[in-house]
Amino acid sequence: MEFTVPVDPFLEPLLPTLPPMPAHIDDWDAYRAQGRQGSDAMIEQLTEPGPEVEEVRTASLPVPGGAIDLRVYRPASDGPHPVHLFLHGGGWVAGSVQDRYIDVLSRERSIGASCVVVAVDYRKAPEHRFPTGLEDAQAAVEWVVSNAADLDIRPDLLTVGGQSAGANLTAALALKLRDEGGPQMALQLLEVPALDLTLSLPSHETYGTGYGLDLADVRRLVPLYLSDPGQAARPYVSPLLAPDLSGLPPAYVLSAEYDMLRDDGERYVERLREAGVPATFSLQPGHVHFSAALTKAMASAKAWRDEAIGVLRAVHQGTGFPAIASRRP
Repeated sequence: MEFTVPVDPFLEPLLPTLPPMPAHIDDWDAYRAQGRQGSDAMIEQLTEPGPEVEEVRTASLPVPGGAIDLRVYRPASDGPHPVHLFLHGGGWVAGSVQDRYIDVLSRERSIGASCVVVAVDYRKAPEHRFPTGLEDAQAAVEWVVSNAADLDIRPDLLTVGGQSAGANLTAALALKLRDEGGPQMALQLLEVPALDLTLSLPSHETYGTGYGLDLADVRRLVPLYLSDPGQAARPYVSPLLAPDLSGLPPAYVLSAEYDMLRDDGERYVERLREAGVPATFSLQPGHVHFSAALTKAMASAKAWRDEAIGVLRAVHQGTGFPAIASRRP
């Protein structure tokens, strides 16, 4: 697939200023706090604020060995509402529902798609390696379904979305729920998904340096997430490599043109279609791995946000899937 546009002009001077992943991390809590501080400062400057919602509350969900937080966003409209579970990115080692960007995104989706949003603070590697984050996501789905009356939601209209590592967990969750006969998703909404952790696709090399997510860093992150290198090819780690994708929920995948994970999303959609699963691939021209967040600075980031919300709204309203034509260069 050939380029149609260069990297967005706004991003060109920004990309060289991004700090690299530290060579050594001794204090993971301090690393995450520093990352959140930098991310929140960028979001404050470059991202449109989220709309007002009726209620935001935090629920604590007991899980084996501890508890995780679920941040619940409720719109002002009358229920019962559809429900959207969201899994944030951060390379499996960072990110939180406390991040300013996750708050903005959750508010946007709650209001724009008229749904209750539940953002999941799954546990992070390397303290909690695979499959902990995936099991936390599954526990969150089961909590949502079992608390449907209290949440005033429709469990038959459950969508799950994720970005980057969160999209990896979303696709893995879809497989796990299918295999175990768990609650059914109405949609898996994947943005810049990491779906092949063997890191063997062409785009991993082609866009693996200088575009905001470097292959060298991902090669360091994967061993932090996994307890055994041999796990990388397992379906729940690399959903793209699952031998059978039939029976999965419909998927809408948004990938950035200049992202090392670009092939992950496109090939996943191809394989889903071959398995008879409705799936759409939408390549976002001129974008890099993280740039969907920059809605105050980039008109195309607003378009990306609106496309994702539009897909959720269409699924929630039952107007058909996919509702928005695939965008490709």
